[in-house]
Formats: sequence, structure tokens, C-alpha cells
Amino acid sequence: MTLYPDTEPYEHGMLDVGDGNHVYWETCGNPDGKPAVVLHGGPGSGCTPYFRRFFDPAAYRIVLLDQRGCGRSTPHASVYETDMSVNTTAHLIADLERLRVHLGIERWLVWGLSWGSVLGLRYAQVHPAVVSELVLTLVATGSNAEVALLTRGLGKIFPEAFERFVAEVPEGERNGDLAAAYNRLIESPDPEVRARAARAWTDWETAIVPAPPRSVERYEDPVFRMAFARTVTHYFGNDHFLGEGNGEGEGEGEGVVLRDAPLLEGIPGTLIQGSLDLGNLLGTVWRLRQYWPGSELVVVDEVGHNAGAPAMAEALVAATDKYALR
Repeated sequence: MTLYPDTEPYEHGMLDVGDGNHVYWETCGNPDGKPAVVLHGGPGSGCTPYFRRFFDPAAYRIVLLDQRGCGRSTPHASVYETDMSVNTTAHLIADLERLRVHLGIERWLVWGLSWGSVLGLRYAQVHPAVVSELVLTLVATGSNAEVALLTRGLGKIFPEAFERFVAEVPEGERNGDLAAAYNRLIESPDPEVRARAARAWTDWETAIVPAPPRSVERYEDPVFRMAFARTVTHYFGNDHFLGEGNGEGEGEGEGVVLRDAPLLEGIPGTLIQGSLDLGNLLGTVWRLRQYWPGSELVVVDEVGHNAGAPAMAEALVAATDKYALR
């Protein structure tokens, strides 16, 4: 695997983004290099030092942040009293703009994986003038069809795990929106109900996405597990706060991000996707490539939803190396 050596931050801080929230950020690499911002997945996973290694530290000024409610940002979503109503896609986009201005950056490359690709795409659609390029992997667009696939559609492929997953939901809600049902459980005033639901949700995520060892270990941390499950279900159960409203179910409805893909014209982008990523069952990444002039799609054979796979890492480094020259 061709990854750059790890590099320590030369600057970091907590940015006051309003609503009582403070977002952790750090910068690594070359202070005079090409700016790039890293958008982690989840929602609610937080950034890890591993992400720094996809960039040449001599060429890039690498900006990482923990989005609202996760990682080192405060208040943390694992705390029951944390107000999740001020944690939406619009809030996260505003936070990115605040951070960009705070760091004195005019334009930056946006790198995102999984949920980070949704956030990166929408950010670029809303603020195209400040995005120089996009590098996205484990690509999603935040549509209701994708949520339906991940929460119900894959039950046909993983029936035993799905049976356990659905069993946690009250019987009268099992035929409805499972993400919203789980979010109601995780927002219960009963701590035992919340803990049990968070465990069941992460067990399902592990079943449908054979995760790298580091992800499995993070799910064993009750603080991480609660914040992650609470944030994911908060977004999944609310159209990712994109106002999609199609509610059609798997395979129907494109969603706001895919619909607005033509707004990305003029922004170069590379989409890197594993051929065995089960999110590909909807063909979303191929449609995104067709609707987005100037983008390219790199399909990595025999790899699933795993940016750490050697072939995926190689493709990601190749993309950032290419854009470092622009």
C-alpha cells in the first residue's frame, strides 16, 4: 500500500460555530501547501490520523475536523442532554465555511468518504466557488433510496442479522422507517433502551459492511457507539436534512444531491468506489458520474466499503497526487 508517512498537526483548535457547539480542527503538512479539507464518514465517526496519510505532506495543507457532536467536538452526541436539533447538514456546511474563513483559505480540495462524500457534494453545490476539486470514496448521495437499501433492502442478503436488527424495534413500527424507529429508541429517556438500541444498530452496520478492525474496535467503546448510532439515525431518519421528501423506498427517487449534480460543472472530481460495495446495488455512483461533467470514476475490483484496502488506498493517493499539481 502506497500511503504517505503519518504527520503530526502543526496547529489545532476548537472553533466556536454557534449554538453552544465547538468544532475540533487541526492542520498538518505544509502550511504553504495546497489546502485540502477531510470530511469523515458516519455521520458521527470523527476524523482519525489515518486520513492524513492520503496526502503528500510536502504538497498539501491538510485540514481535518470532527463534525458537530463527535470526536473531540463539543457537546458530544453521546451525552443525552446534547441538542441534536442544531446538528443538520445545513449546520455542518456553515461550519465548514466558518472554518475556511477562520484559516484564511480561499479555495480548498474537498476529500470525503461515505457520509463525507454526501456532505462534500452538497457543500460544493452550495459553495462551488470555494471548492477547487473533489476526491470522494465509498460514495453516497444521502437519498432515501440509499437509506432504505442499507436498513431494509440488505436484509435479503443478511437475513439472520436483519432478524436481530428488526427485533429491537417495537412490533408496530417494523414495517416503517427503521432508521427513524431506531432514532426514537436512542432518544428514549431510559438509558437501558438507548444503550441496547445503539448496540443493535452498530451490530447491523458491522453485519452489512465487513469493517476494518479499527472500526470494529471503535464500536466496542460505549461512548463512541452511542454518539455514532445517535447521529447516524438522526440523519438517516430525517432525509439527511436535505429536504428530499420522496420517501419512495429503495431504487426510487434520486434525491437532492444527485438531482443537483449538474451544479458541480467546472469542478474536477474523482470518484473511487469498490466494485463489491453494497451501496453500488442502486447504481448511484454511476449516475453521479453521468450527471457531473468533469468527474471521473475509478472502480476498484474486489473491494467493498473499505477505504483502507490496499488497492483503494493506492487509488486515493493517486487522485490527491494528481490534484496536487493543479
